[in-house]
This record gives sequence, C-alpha cells and structure tokens, in this order.
Amino acid sequence: MWLAVFFGASVLVALTPGANNLLGMHHAVHHGPLKAATALLGRLAAFSLMVTAVVAGLGPVLAASHTALTVIKWAGVAYLVYLAVRILMTEKTDKTPARRGTPLRKEFLVAITNPKALLIFTAFVPQFVDPARGPIPLQLATLGAVYLAAEALAGTAYVTVGAGIRKAGLTKRAKARLDKGTAAVLLSMAGVLATSRT
Repeated sequence: MWLAVFFGASVLVALTPGANNLLGMHHAVHHGPLKAATALLGRLAAFSLMVTAVVAGLGPVLAASHTALTVIKWAGVAYLVYLAVRILMTEKTDKTPARRGTPLRKEFLVAITNPKALLIFTAFVPQFVDPARGPIPLQLATLGAVYLAAEALAGTAYVTVGAGIRKAGLTKRAKARLDKGTAAVLLSMAGVLATSRT
C-alpha cells in the first residue's frame, strides 16, 4: 500500500513541467518518438546515480553541502542556456537540430546538473521510509526504483505529446515558433535556477 501511495505521489512530482520533460517533448518533435523515448535512458541513468548516492549515504551529505549544490546549480544554469542558444541558432539557420550532443546525452546532462532532482531523492523519497519496515538502505533502493518507474512514465507522456505534435505536420513557421517557445522556457528555467537559493 505504501509503495502505491509513493508511486502516485512520484508520478505527480515527475509530471511537473521541467527542463527534462520539455526536452523530451522537443526531441520527439524533431527526432521522432523512438529516439526521444530512448533518450529518456539518459535521464534515468542520471537519477539512478542519485539513488545510488542516497542509498550509500552520500545524498544527504551532498544536499547539505552549499559548495556542491552551488557548483551543480551553476553547471545546470550554463547547460540550460547553452541548449536554448543552440535551439535558437538552429532555428535561425533553418537547419535540423544540431547534432552536437545526442538527445540521450542531453537528457543525462540536464538531469545530473539539476540540484532540485538531488533534493527529490534526499528530501522527498526519505519521507516514505519507515524503520519498522526493514533495512533503510533496502527501502531507499526500492523507493528509488519506484520513482524511476514514475519518471519513465512521466517522460513517456511528454514524448507522446511531442510525437502528437510531430504527427500533426507543423509548418516550418509553426516549428520555428515552437522552437522559440522552447528556448524561451529553457532560458526562464535557467533564470529561476540561477536566482534560487541552494
């Protein structure tokens, strides 16, 4: 029962619009649903590393380290700005999205440089741990796996939306507007992250 409750809460958290979800939708529009869905593995790999760190007891240490969070935060800001600029440059030159950096790599880098994601695994997940249920590391590993399943489901939902947009056969002008909107949202997310307290 507790896992079902956790899964439901995790799906709601994972469905929240964010850089990775926006990126997944963008990849589906430009590269197709199969490539976009495969790219989700990059995000899941990054989150798996975070789960491993939490199970090993390193997660709370990193979350409590102002220096570590600051480095992660500014790396995330820089990469979001980079992605936004690349999208705008691609749209301006009227070419297919730049091949520099595969969708899978982009998903991984956006996820691993997101301090909010680290806090999910160090603040949100542990709330569902109960010492009475058994070894805490095993519970954390189980909850982490369940969250990854929720993240995969949410990511697939955004990819499906992107696939629907792609199937609609947008005109070049419509795609250009979509790209500008995507870049604008990424830049705004970079701004929010840059001004947030770590």
